[in-house]
Amino acid sequence: MPPKTIVIVNSSGRQAASLARVASAVGYQVRAQLRSKDGLVAQELETLANVTLVVGSLEDKTLITNLFAGAQLAFINTTFWGDEVAIGRSLADAAKKAGIQHYVYSSMPDHSVYGKGWPALPLWSAKFTVENYVRQIGLPATFVYAGIYNNNFTSLPYPLFCMELKSDGSFEWKAPFHPDVPLPWLDAEHDVGPAVLQIFKDGPRKWSGHRIALAFQLLTPRQLCAAFSRGISRPVTYTRGAIEIKVPIPSGYRAQLDGISVLFGQHQAPYFGPDLQAPDEALGLWEGYRGIEEYAREVFPVEEQVNGLTWML
Repeated sequence: MPPKTIVIVNSSGRQAASLARVASAVGYQVRAQLRSKDGLVAQELETLANVTLVVGSLEDKTLITNLFAGAQLAFINTTFWGDEVAIGRSLADAAKKAGIQHYVYSSMPDHSVYGKGWPALPLWSAKFTVENYVRQIGLPATFVYAGIYNNNFTSLPYPLFCMELKSDGSFEWKAPFHPDVPLPWLDAEHDVGPAVLQIFKDGPRKWSGHRIALAFQLLTPRQLCAAFSRGISRPVTYTRGAIEIKVPIPSGYRAQLDGISVLFGQHQAPYFGPDLQAPDEALGLWEGYRGIEEYAREVFPVEEQVNGLTWML
């Protein structure tokens, strides 16, 4: 029986690249769409066996039609490049027309639908709109909801997940989250690929129509900082406070950050909404996850050094 072909879009992203690496390594044919071949991840994917790159915009209807031809599976994580809802609908329509057997879409919740006065986060509500469209057209689909990436942390002055290096060599994470309310965590590069591959192996008979909270640890900000401290062997403290904007950011992301401050800072809403819990289903898919302490010990210093920082030397 010939190997199945998986279509992956926005393949240089952390989720998509994780699946491309794992799936290609075990013999699946991977058709990986990229906006361009620029960047280290794109260059890496081009060297992998069983990976065919498709370079172009997802606003190109011909590209989308050809993308799914002859494929059986698809992992779709849309982004805010272009009209996300329109692109999400076009991808779903093309996948259905091509007879895709299992369509895994990386979605997120729209908290405003629960009638609790919670705001919708703009970068999440677009995904939720696409999810509903995928359901409406009858694609055999599964929806994964990604937790907070371990890889978001950096000592560079980016908002929300800056681990600020202090003069005494310690680190401080400042964010609006309640210090004792658990949040879901995910090492996207390490763990999305194996988990999504298992969803494909189980198939739509088990997972069609299902939402899965893709997070492997529930940790409060204080617990996370304790684990991070063990990993890097330095003090790490958490301070609850407003999100600080120290570098230019897109206006859409600023609106997302403002919404996070209200939704999780003021309302302390459940991250995935009230109907979806982590981490049991994720652990049922993949037990070899990389937790925060391991990430802080083995990956964070490497990523920091790549970014030109020298505190670990």
